[in-house]
Amino acid sequence: MLGCRDEAKARRARAEIIRRTNNPRVRYEIVDVSRHASVKELASRWQGPLHVLVNNAADTPRRRTETADGLEVQFATNVLGYLWMVQELSDVLKRSAPARVVNVASYWAGGLDISDLQFRQRRYDNDSAYRQSKQADRMLAVALAERLGPFGVSVNACHPGDVHSNLSHSLGFGGHETADQAAATPAWLATDPIGQQRTGKYFEHLAERHCPFGSNRAAVEKLYEACAEYL
Repeated sequence: MLGCRDEAKARRARAEIIRRTNNPRVRYEIVDVSRHASVKELASRWQGPLHVLVNNAADTPRRRTETADGLEVQFATNVLGYLWMVQELSDVLKRSAPARVVNVASYWAGGLDISDLQFRQRRYDNDSAYRQSKQADRMLAVALAERLGPFGVSVNACHPGDVHSNLSHSLGFGGHETADQAAATPAWLATDPIGQQRTGKYFEHLAERHCPFGSNRAAVEKLYEACAEYL
């Protein structure tokens, strides 16, 4: 199942996946992960099990913009969207266990300021906001792994690769990898046994890497508590 904002793009993606895999059992749901209400609506109509949840949504507008709910777009989409998806679908994941969550983060991460998650005090630039959001994704994977692990749900984060995309152009670099190349590590974590055996970890290029952000447990909990205020 694909979770998409744009129905026209969702239809094209579904058709392409069916064409390449010969699997007609591909569907999509319309959801805007930057809106908590939209994620709740998706969860309310969910039917059946959920063994793998890949959080991959990201936005990086060049100017500071806010959602209709008054949240800075990158924080809402790249960070809270991941948390909301896990939170609202947590009961389904637990019932489906063994299950796994893959947070698509980035090696391009850092500069997190828990006191200013929405760039209300600092000068906004999309590169700094993006790096902060990806650091947060890596840290939240650790916090969520601790909370869901006892229920048979693993949570890991990964760098997807430098894909040639609208997002990479918005950040000022073109990206040199195809979508298939960039999807290799997230897909591996979603399907390989290691994605269930390991939890609360960070991966790059099909290998586990040390994550200094996730190792700071006090900061991880502080970030989780700050983001939990939006649950």
